[in-house]
Amino acid sequence: MGYTITEKILLAHTDLKDIAPGQLINARVDIALGNDITAPIAIREFCAAGGQKVFNREKIALVLDHFTPNKDISSAQQCKAVREFAVEQGIVHFYEGGQVGVEHALLPEKGIVLPGDLVIGADSHTCTYGALGAFATGVGSTDLAAAMLEGELWFKVPASIKFIIFGKLQKWVSGKDLILHIIGRIGVDGALYQAMEFTGETISSLPMADRLSMANMAIEAGAKNGIFPPDEITAEYVKPRAKRPCKFYSSDPDAVYAEVMEIDASKLEPQVAFPHLPSNVRGISDVGQVRIDQSLIGSCTNGRIEDLRVAAQILKNRKAAPHVRLIVVPATPLIYRQALEEGLLDIFMEAQAIISPPSCGACLGGHLGILAEGERAVATTNRNFVGRMGHPRSEVYLASPAVAAASAVLGRLASPDEL
Repeated sequence: MGYTITEKILLAHTDLKDIAPGQLINARVDIALGNDITAPIAIREFCAAGGQKVFNREKIALVLDHFTPNKDISSAQQCKAVREFAVEQGIVHFYEGGQVGVEHALLPEKGIVLPGDLVIGADSHTCTYGALGAFATGVGSTDLAAAMLEGELWFKVPASIKFIIFGKLQKWVSGKDLILHIIGRIGVDGALYQAMEFTGETISSLPMADRLSMANMAIEAGAKNGIFPPDEITAEYVKPRAKRPCKFYSSDPDAVYAEVMEIDASKLEPQVAFPHLPSNVRGISDVGQVRIDQSLIGSCTNGRIEDLRVAAQILKNRKAAPHVRLIVVPATPLIYRQALEEGLLDIFMEAQAIISPPSCGACLGGHLGILAEGERAVATTNRNFVGRMGHPRSEVYLASPAVAAASAVLGRLASPDEL
């Protein structure tokens, strides 16, 4: 009996000869990630356990991206604690200030996570790195502390669901629309503690930015991880970034899956997830007249240069509706610079957008874009739970950069085809 790609990566990080879904294992960690919200707890537990030195200063990443630039005194204290630990331990991959980017855009961009890696992060959207063909999953801060101490962690081997996606995508349909459609079909617990493996002809031609967007939202279906078999597109992305060896894994032909689902992507239109679940999905033709107060384009889901190019294409020579706050968040300093050099920031400014520094702040309702009572936002983010971006009686609609840009112009949920 063969193995899935997820099982192969997990097995390769143990000294076992065989593993199976449901089995509890200890596995070696290639990268352990924390941010300014989760790392302080991990650091405290690390010290409480008697930790003196981290297991490997090159295999830990600390990214101060959530409440930064420092929102208030409390967030400043959080960042200070992480900074002091990073300096004391000589952490190589420590990012703050002008170097910081949204962690799940920054780490792939810098080649810190690579195909075949086993990555854990004290952030639920760590599953993003599965786009590269890595096993990547979110953990709690105490698990991060254990990984920083020992360099390994326990896992339950997940069963896998195989998604075979075929058909040519229509104009304005992206990876974000694919993953919203899938979550809409299976629900927010449809892949509970399972691996979501994305394959098929549509996936084979899907750009890396779209793959990252899809893997990012695997957790919104309850998945342990999302993963793409690495291919030529992966190799093209990784080659200029990798500073260490990596390995491409693929599932065996006789691998066993808990379920196989086929999806005809050619029939999809742009998708929108209505409040208050990522699974409450409708096609753009069925959204009706939903007035918005804010449009947010950015985040670890859709803040890459490809996303900004799509938004700029739609916003060029147009302005946001007078009652709409348009916020654009380039996910990393490199993306910010690229957007500047390509003239995208000029387009956004002419559209009367607010251009934010790289930050998770607006997405998580921390700062830089809080919603008031009764306000509605369309966002290229990944969650729309009650109170996610502000007041408990505000609403968040999840969509692609194309829909978010068109909606900003028309002042309501809208397709780019309406412009």
